[in-house]
Amino acid sequence: MAHATSLSNHQSEVYATNASFVYSAKYTHAVLSLLDPQPGEKIIDLGCGTGDLTLKIKDAVGDQGEVVGVDSSESMLSKAESASDGNITYLQADIQDLPKVLDAKYKGAFDAVFTSAVLHWTKRDPRGVVEGISWLLKPGGRFVFEFGGFGNTVGIRSGIHQVLRDKGVDPEPLDPWYFPTAAQYTKLLKDTGLNPSEDIALYPRPTPLPGDLKGWLQTFVRNTFFAAFTSEEQETMMGQVQDICRVDNHWADEDGKEGWEIMYVRLRGSATKSQ
Repeated sequence: MAHATSLSNHQSEVYATNASFVYSAKYTHAVLSLLDPQPGEKIIDLGCGTGDLTLKIKDAVGDQGEVVGVDSSESMLSKAESASDGNITYLQADIQDLPKVLDAKYKGAFDAVFTSAVLHWTKRDPRGVVEGISWLLKPGGRFVFEFGGFGNTVGIRSGIHQVLRDKGVDPEPLDPWYFPTAAQYTKLLKDTGLNPSEDIALYPRPTPLPGDLKGWLQTFVRNTFFAAFTSEEQETMMGQVQDICRVDNHWADEDGKEGWEIMYVRLRGSATKSQ
């Protein structure tokens, strides 16, 4: 689930082009290691996207295990299903509403709930997400997560807000991101009845982009912050954000090489459901 709104086929292709790092081994090793899937386990991947990590989890649990992937995007799920050989169940749903939309057979059915690079898109109801996770878990089951935390995309988010304000638009209602601190998310887990681990923390992660910043904005901002504007306005506004952020996010050296980099900050940790 790249974000809470549905992606068209074209958008999912743009995502693959401009945000391929999301599924890279370099950036997913830590959270997969924290999950530590075991043979025979039943695990659900929330916001599975094109299923790259879901497949890795299925390989770990083996033929005796079971894996379910959930995403809001039909085009993402189509790609995931085509790569799975039918051995993974994929479901289309908004992960903010799971107890309302999933079959009752999934209640208390999973040894683990996993999610990577998704929960920062659940601004509408982050508590509802955690309540749904508790609903999915068996007693003693674990929840393992990594997503954008406080400080994620620092500078770029400010640039987006500035461009919207310059057009006389209040950016706050249009901002789709939920970037909590470790303390805030730990409290949310406790408030919803889960037992958070002590190692929940923020991890700064400078992330080189495969292209320029405008490509990243096209993937994550054009159809969220800028959705109400015309295509021409969107192009202009993305260019303005790129110009604002160039001083902090663009580099060049004496050999003529150059590139763009974003400061991602990931919130990673785990929690368990009481026995």
